[in-house]
Amino acid sequence: MSPPTCALCADDGGEVLARSGLLRVVLVDDADYPGYVRVIVNAHVREMTDLAPADRRRLLDAVFAVESAQREVCAPHKINLASFGNVTPHVHWHVIPRFVDDAHFPEPVWGVRQREPETARLAERRARLDALRAAVAARLAAAA
Repeated sequence: MSPPTCALCADDGGEVLARSGLLRVVLVDDADYPGYVRVIVNAHVREMTDLAPADRRRLLDAVFAVESAQREVCAPHKINLASFGNVTPHVHWHVIPRFVDDAHFPEPVWGVRQREPETARLAERRARLDALRAAVAARLAAAA
């Protein structure tokens, strides 16, 4: 049963790119980070070890499929993978393409802002979102 205050139980958490019985993959609407994706377990689960081993593997396979699609389509300097859950104790992974000119680089996206990103660069990255949607879908299908 999900707690009434769990944001990831109450809402999809972004534009759903794919959904299975175990998880959903969502594109996060973040103006500074086009291509930012979350992979979220559908059931309210607090820790990775609360999942059956096979489900952990399926979850990480989805994370890696998203990372692979981001690398191909977004061509970032680095991909950040993170699973915190301190604020929202519900298993989910952040998969974030990073660029040396992004708002926070080299800090984490939740760190101190380092600069204002160039509008034209952000527009270029947003223009790749349809290709990213298709690449994520293809990689998830191949991983299934």
